[in-house]
Parts: sequence; C-alpha cells; structure tokens
Amino acid sequence: MRIHEYQAKEILSNFGIKIPMGGNAKNPEEAFDLAVELGGRCVVKAQVYSGGRGKAGGVKLVEKAEESKVEASRLIGSRLYTGQSGPNGLLVSSVLIEEPVNIAGEIYISILPNPETETHIVMLSNFGGVDIEELAEKSPEKIKRCEIDPVYGLMDYQARDLIYAAGIDIGKRKAVFQILSRMYEIYSKYYCSLVEINPLAITDTGDLVAADAKILFDDDALYKNNELLGLRDITQEDPLESIARKHNISYVKLDGDVGCLVNGAGLAMATMDVTNSSGSGPANFLDVGGGASPDKVCEAMKIILSDNDVKKILVNIFGGILRCDLVATGIVNAFTNVGNENIPLIVRMAGTNAEQGISILRKSGLKVIFVQNLDAASIAIREN
Repeated sequence: MRIHEYQAKEILSNFGIKIPMGGNAKNPEEAFDLAVELGGRCVVKAQVYSGGRGKAGGVKLVEKAEESKVEASRLIGSRLYTGQSGPNGLLVSSVLIEEPVNIAGEIYISILPNPETETHIVMLSNFGGVDIEELAEKSPEKIKRCEIDPVYGLMDYQARDLIYAAGIDIGKRKAVFQILSRMYEIYSKYYCSLVEINPLAITDTGDLVAADAKILFDDDALYKNNELLGLRDITQEDPLESIARKHNISYVKLDGDVGCLVNGAGLAMATMDVTNSSGSGPANFLDVGGGASPDKVCEAMKIILSDNDVKKILVNIFGGILRCDLVATGIVNAFTNVGNENIPLIVRMAGTNAEQGISILRKSGLKVIFVQNLDAASIAIREN
C-alpha cells in the first residue's frame, strides 16, 4: 500500500526526523491559508502516488500566497501525467504546501527488502536528488548498500560503516546515523516494503531535512497496524483493483488483452505464461482462491468484463476444494449481470465436478471454446 508524501512526512516527523513546515490542502482556500502562515513564499506539490512530479509540472515554487491559490486551483481536480503514472495519469485531490528548503547538498537514503537473500537492504548515497535513477544506472558505485539480517536488525557498526563508505561529511555523520536508525525503526514497526528519503537535504544552515519522502507498506502485514488503512487513497489506485480488494480477490491489472480467471496463484502465473506464449498478453493476474463461492467467482468475472482492454477471456480451473460447477455458475451469473455475451471465452476445466461445470457453460448460450490443456489454450487464444 502506498501513501502520499505528506502522510509519509508526518510519520517521519513522529519519529523525530525533521521535515519542512507546511500542511496538506484539499482546496485553493486551504492552500492560501497555509501559504500565508508560511509568509507567502512556498512550494506547491501535487499529491499523487507517483515520482517525477516536478518534471510533469506538479511541483511549483511561488513567491506570494495568492500564487499558491492559483497553482492549487490548477492542480486540484486535474490529472497529472508522469513517467510512472500510466497513460491515464493520476487525479490530484490535494496539494502539499511547504516552506522552501535552501539546499546546499543532497543525500539519498532508502530501506527495502531483498527477496532473493531474505534480507533488508539499506542504500545510502551522497548524491541524492531527482536524478537518482540515472545515477543508479550510470554510476552505481556511488550508491552504497548494506545487507541487514532481519533477525538482528540494523546494527550500529553497519550504519557507521555505510555512512563512512558513502563519503558523508564528517560533521553530518552523527545526524545521518540517527536518521538512518529512525528510518529502520519505521521500516520494522510498520512492516514496510520501502522507506525512502530523497533528498535528505543539507540546508544552507547545516540542518538535515527530509525534502521528499516515500513509504510503502506490505499489504499482507496491514492487519498488524490497522490504523494505516485510513491512510489509503483509493482515488490513486486502479478502480478494478479497489473493487477486487473489497471482495478479497487477488487481482492486479496488467496491460494485455486476455482476461484470466484462475484458482491458485501458481496456476495463475502459469496461465499468464501461456497467454504470453500465444502472442497476446494477460490483461490481469486474478486468483479467486481455493474456496471461492459462486458469488465471489461472479464478482471476479465482472471485474474482468468491466476492463475495456479485455478482448477475450481464458478460464483455467483445476477443481480441488473449489468445485467446477460453482465456478461455471458464477461465470454465467456475471455475464447475465454485465453482458458482453459475444466475447470469446476459452475454458479449461479439470477436477471436481468438471463435467457438471462444462455442462452449465454449454447450456448458457455464451461463446465458449473448451480446451483440454494449456497448449490448446494457447492455440485458441491465437485463433480467437
């Protein structure tokens, strides 16, 4: 789960990390009032779940409070298109109004998991800022890394070694050490999948301030910190993914044109491979789970049918606990509610009550192509 910059900074501040003065504004009047409190000169920052906002016109420095109102009017209610937002852009519902930070230097710090080694990675660079991705590609040696054993956590000597290796100025090492320790505390307490400050600004007065921040939480651990759920902004998420979450359906929107309805995560991954091998691409990852009811299958199929990118649908069900006749009933109900009866429906069913499920689909009047295996499914995708 992602959150906005202003929310991430509030968490950093609660753990003693300095952030710029300011606040979040949901309308131009609130932006004006905040700008007045800051003396007029301020930065107006669009709040969307995306990086690259500055280059997309989503971050503006203004000299007067009235200008903040103009910028807020321009941004709030608009869609911001960045290199990370996708073709539809992201809706700007609020803006962060902050005091400007007079930056004399920039540091990059991030903490994230490494699934390959089952450790955490702390990354630190004396060359932070908006071009950190380019730095990582062209000069990766300037970003220092440290692997952290999650059992022991970030050890003091590891933090000191990393700070020294990154070439942090000797006068700033103690402060960076404290910030790094507090970031790891946040990372551990909230089961984060990313805690990032970029840049950690070195101001002209020598202070260290989190000029920008990003925090991501592991969805599977949110139940351990229920208060975080209130931070979610569903306007920033794919609407179909939001609907799937409400029905406890594992669904991720992808950019292909073949909708996939599958039970079991492993089978879903194999199904996407088959779809790619056909020359097409999956429009989604979707796993209804092993104990889905007809209603849950119906909701899953309705999500697929609601995706305008879907031109054909592949149903790949291996009935174990999940009965194939219940799946078929859910599919038929979804088409009855949504329509799209002419969309090709490629179906492979095996296992518990497969014959009954196939019979229900044959009698439904839907355009169904039955296949026996995944090779046949790949051919059917190409031909339909």
